[in-house]
Amino acid sequence: MAKSRSVTMSSSAAAHRMAASQYAMLTRHPWLVQAFGSYQLYGPGKARHDDHGLAVYEAAGFAGAEADQAASAVFTFVLGNALGPAAAVSFTRKLVRDGGDGAARMQASRAKIIEIGAQFPRLRARIGLPSAEYAAAPAGSFEFGLQAVLDGLEGRLAARADSQP
Repeated sequence: MAKSRSVTMSSSAAAHRMAASQYAMLTRHPWLVQAFGSYQLYGPGKARHDDHGLAVYEAAGFAGAEADQAASAVFTFVLGNALGPAAAVSFTRKLVRDGGDGAARMQASRAKIIEIGAQFPRLRARIGLPSAEYAAAPAGSFEFGLQAVLDGLEGRLAARADSQP
């Protein structure tokens, strides 16, 4: 059990590094987030990346469809978290492209958002926080969520190992 636990731990670290790298790439290149939803992206580089990802989850103990599900769950989490920063870039570009003062239009939009949010107690309490900015999240949200997802995957493997004689 100790040996399989260390394999799982090193696989978890590899999955964490891979997900953090994907997130960094997607936030550096926000157009990619939209591309994933609009185009079928595939080629030798993507195939190599996907194969490596599956190897990480197989090394952790997932096999077949479960390895695909684990890789997909983590990638979907990463993509979803990159959506906020990508949306902010896209929205800002749209405001500027549509003409006029983009900053003033963003401020007017923000005022409307605050007006609406102020009607709800939990949102009202957060209005002044940095996480209340458009498409923002509290500091450390990506790391917190990624660790929760990876802990959940690791827990599935541990529960399976505990249930086997």
